[in-house]
Amino acid sequence: MAASAAAAPANDAWSTDIPPPHRFWLFTEGRGVFELGWFYAMRPWLKANLPRGEGQPVLVLPGLGASDASTAPMRNLLKELNYAAHPWKQGRNLGLRAGLIEGMTGRVNELYHRYGEKKVSLVGWSLGGTFSREIAKMMPDKVRQVISLGSPFTRAPTASHARRVYEWAAGHKPEHNALFDQLPVPPPVPTTSIYSRTDGIVAWQASRNAPGEMVENIEVPGAHLGLGHNPIALYALFDRLSQPEGKWKTFDRTKGRRATFFRDPDRGLKAT
Repeated sequence: MAASAAAAPANDAWSTDIPPPHRFWLFTEGRGVFELGWFYAMRPWLKANLPRGEGQPVLVLPGLGASDASTAPMRNLLKELNYAAHPWKQGRNLGLRAGLIEGMTGRVNELYHRYGEKKVSLVGWSLGGTFSREIAKMMPDKVRQVISLGSPFTRAPTASHARRVYEWAAGHKPEHNALFDQLPVPPPVPTTSIYSRTDGIVAWQASRNAPGEMVENIEVPGAHLGLGHNPIALYALFDRLSQPEGKWKTFDRTKGRRATFFRDPDRGLKAT
């Protein structure tokens, strides 16, 4: 999609308000701690049953206020299953700041060349996924795919309880930064959004890709603060990462017993 054609719907999305999640879900975000315990309880099963990689590079970006320590459980499992998983190495994610874009694109370039010009998969949790989408738009020739976890990228100004935290940390309103001008427009690479309707931080409606080629939405149960180690979310993530380059297909939630854990993400939504 040409930039000029994409600008109008992107800007329209900014002008449409959507409320953040109900406070009930915000107050239950402590579920993320239990999901981390669930992850370690399920880890032997995950290691034995998740699809292995072929040494392809994966760059993992943390969410707002978080550091690489938050993504360590995911990255360690990725490494054990033969993915070349790496942290973003940009310190704590405090929103868009001077030098961050150069730091993120530099990491992609570094990994791309380190692994013999293999394209890099970007996995981003919350704001890390928002950044991943934008970085992929800047360098699609070096990005294999983007997978976001509970990331806001449509109608974002009002859709998150973390908005004021972002403004305090970054020193600006997200809608006033040019990087975010076309957030709803997906990058020209396979793009997956994994989200939860019981997310207490980001409104799930803000984490949905509009219908299109090479985009998909996968709904999982869980808390925003647990998505990076939620076993169901990781099952979907590993399934997506394991696909051969150039042979990407949308996630089949009806395969086997998947429908037990993966509900129809379009249920209850009006057709457009």
